[in-house]
Amino acid sequence: MISEADQHAIWHAAAEARDSRFDGVFFTCVTSTGIYCRCVCPARMPKRANRIFHRSAAAAEKAGFRPCLLCRPEKAPGAAPIDQKQRLAAQAVSRIEAGALEEQGLDDLARDLGVTGRHLRRVTVDVFGAAPIDIAQTHRLLTAKRLLTETQLSVTEIAFASGFQSVRRFNALFLERYGFPPSRIRRARIATQEPTLTLDLVARGQFDPASHFAFFASRAITGVEALGDGYARTLKIGAHAGFVSIRPGPRGVKLSMSHSLSPALRQLVAMVRGAFDLDADASAIDSLLGDDADLDVAGDPGVRLPGGLDPFEVAMRAVLGQQVTIGAARKLTQKIVDTFGSPIETGVAGLDRLFPDAAQIAAADPGMIAGLGMPFARAQTLQRLGAAVTEGKLLLARGAVAAGREGLMALPGIGPWTVEYVALRGLGDPDAFPAGDSAIRAALGMKIGVEQRAERWRPWRAYAAVRLWRKHGRTIAQKTASEKIGGEVR
Repeated sequence: MISEADQHAIWHAAAEARDSRFDGVFFTCVTSTGIYCRCVCPARMPKRANRIFHRSAAAAEKAGFRPCLLCRPEKAPGAAPIDQKQRLAAQAVSRIEAGALEEQGLDDLARDLGVTGRHLRRVTVDVFGAAPIDIAQTHRLLTAKRLLTETQLSVTEIAFASGFQSVRRFNALFLERYGFPPSRIRRARIATQEPTLTLDLVARGQFDPASHFAFFASRAITGVEALGDGYARTLKIGAHAGFVSIRPGPRGVKLSMSHSLSPALRQLVAMVRGAFDLDADASAIDSLLGDDADLDVAGDPGVRLPGGLDPFEVAMRAVLGQQVTIGAARKLTQKIVDTFGSPIETGVAGLDRLFPDAAQIAAADPGMIAGLGMPFARAQTLQRLGAAVTEGKLLLARGAVAAGREGLMALPGIGPWTVEYVALRGLGDPDAFPAGDSAIRAALGMKIGVEQRAERWRPWRAYAAVRLWRKHGRTIAQKTASEKIGGEVR
């Protein structure tokens, strides 16, 4: 059990990072002003000596602190009824901004969140002063403004890429909200027929994408993925399929996509930002982990969480990777793709197959899956995984950590390691930690007590896990190099 002193040290680091993933987990009380704030408060950071913490707004007020008028602690997500409303509204907006209402209706989104459509409307109006459809329209308009400025897409293409169902509705709403037509801020150049649409995605703080590309390279599946000066792959988002290319950018990454994926642009941007962990404050996380020599923060600064674009694909790969090496899992995954994946024409050499979706795996015969070289029980787990997602019993989406964990644990054949791995690589949980992982144990030089050892790394245990995997990889590489004799490995 983590001590109160250690917990406060963790909260100091989280407060300095202003990481929204911990909004509502604790409140910062400033002794010099008598005010308490959320960890995301934009006000100037008080001195460490003037900061104390409480687990709830009620505890802070009982201790004599007043709520900050800038960050409004009453809006922080938490466990109280009013806080549950804030959390629900925030989850809804996150899903809406990722394009949830493009492929499903409001009632479907509400069902995913465990409430009725009527209740969800009421909550978003109470919290944000706008109904879900108004929130969606505002995000569509902001996306459209960016595309008008940064791309060569036509106004018609931008309307559909931003999520509008008709150009007429786009033009009318744009004029209504901004007082001028979209053509007014259209770049003064004629749109070309370039095969791709490119956007710059900016990272928070310093960012080195090399480790992400190395992660993808070690697991790349022929036909689906290709590595060159970056990472390219085929992808299907809803009814839209095509290819994407992600390369190093000046302050993050450059995302290029085929025009066939432009209608799913908002979903794709959210997927890439999550997979490359662009919104993490790596320097603040390093400051918490830096005192532990096992994590080698000084020698390997700025580590982020490499993840997958599609959480279902991450879950598939995790099941295929149970108790086998990365290389063995890669071979099994290749067989799954070759057998069940759909062909696709991209015009890009080496990208001609889609990773199978949940419906395809749900419809597969477990015996046929097992025939690819795995135990029948594991084949059944894969089929059940696909069925659970297809039937709506399992929600796999970035940010939906609690629902994803609960749904995964309900499936036979999926245990703690798989759940933690999927939470880390696919759901975006910064505190996920697969304590039973053999490489993590080897990196720490211990077989028992790993869970307790990791308590000091909260709330960023996932970053510690990645560091330990990297440490183990370097150890193996050094050992292999030292055993080479005459260019051969013993």
